[in-house]
Amino acid sequence: MATSAAGIQARAAREGGYWSYRTYQATYRPQLALAGTVPNFSRAITPVVQPDGTTAFQAVRINNSNLGLTLTQNIGLTGAQVVVGSQVQRFDDFNREERRYNNQPFNLGLTQPLGYFNGLKWARRIEPLLYQENQRQYLEDREAIAQRVTELYFDVLLQQVNAAVAGQNAQATAELLRVGREKYALGRLSQSDLLQLELNLLDAQQAQTQARLDAETAAVSLRTYCALPTPDAGTEAPLLAVPAPAPRLAVVPAEALAQAQQHRAATLAFQRRQLQAARDVAQARGTTGLLATLTANLGYVNQAPYLLDSYTALQNQQQVALAFSLPLLDWGKRRAIVRTAELARDQTQAAVSQEVRSFEQTVLTQAGQVPALAGQVRLAARADTLAQRRYAITRATYEAGRLSLTDLTLASAAKDLARRSYILALRAGWVGYYRLRGLTLFDFETQQPLAAE
Repeated sequence: MATSAAGIQARAAREGGYWSYRTYQATYRPQLALAGTVPNFSRAITPVVQPDGTTAFQAVRINNSNLGLTLTQNIGLTGAQVVVGSQVQRFDDFNREERRYNNQPFNLGLTQPLGYFNGLKWARRIEPLLYQENQRQYLEDREAIAQRVTELYFDVLLQQVNAAVAGQNAQATAELLRVGREKYALGRLSQSDLLQLELNLLDAQQAQTQARLDAETAAVSLRTYCALPTPDAGTEAPLLAVPAPAPRLAVVPAEALAQAQQHRAATLAFQRRQLQAARDVAQARGTTGLLATLTANLGYVNQAPYLLDSYTALQNQQQVALAFSLPLLDWGKRRAIVRTAELARDQTQAAVSQEVRSFEQTVLTQAGQVPALAGQVRLAARADTLAQRRYAITRATYEAGRLSLTDLTLASAAKDLARRSYILALRAGWVGYYRLRGLTLFDFETQQPLAAE
């Protein structure tokens, strides 16, 4: 997973969720900013209104700079914003050789929306769920990668087993053909059986060649997914070992469901989607109808030719404003917007309810299949052993001339099928093992929740 594309994507998604959550947290913390325009020089001819009402064009050469420091704090409960600031402005008239300072050493302001949608309040409920969901999704992605690697591993293994079986069959068929020719020369084998042996050898050789090609194709898929280095040209993929059966787990379906509900990202996603739908309704209501904004500021201000003098004899400064808007005639627009959001919320709730039931059924079904998968592995292993013994006995009996070629062919096919069935049973067991881990984010071997790296 370390270098594979899927692993990199999973880690990038987790990191993206982390930094998104950091952005949300920063929204509720004080923000300190320095802003200004330094310098702001202008040399131009501008129209100036004279005392008698006429306009005269005069040459001006001025600098009007300002510098301000502000500290802002959002109030999530009400959606308000508190601002504490300080600002100083310097004006220079170079033609008249004049300089003035306009100083606001302290200013306290409040902006309080009334009737508006409070996005901060909803973000406080939704963003933590998104962050936890993202972290759990990383664990699910990791288990999904492990499951996919397992599938690709067994794909390669199965094709290599097919190639090995085909090679053994080709070798055994070549030996049978040699013995058959001797029997034919002695009149103890019909020409039809001899031709059938030759056809069997051709089929076995073709099967061996095709199995090798399929094994190499499967190995390329595994290397590509895992970002493994490509071997040198002409080098065959290493033979994979047949793994032991997946751990036998004592899983109670109800317990697996409880673990899934506690640890899976889907559980948080269900809550988050319903909250987002309710937020959209609140937003529809909070962007229509009567909307108002209360703005209040108080502080101190003074102006003087010198900067230090502007800090003396400060004067009070206050401002209170209430701005509002009220649609008087909208032809049902507000009602339609709100109703649309309410219907979308109802649809989300219905979809979530259906997905919850499907989610629960998937977990219960997978947990209930664990014993069956383990049983299939045991049966397949026993069948593989019996088929191998039966083929050995049948071949010896055939060579002794007491069985027909048809019986030998059937025994060989049963042997090959039993071997493939055992590999497929192993594959199903391991895939089911990782699938259950991914569905519950719980390790039933250690009885511990899965932990992130």
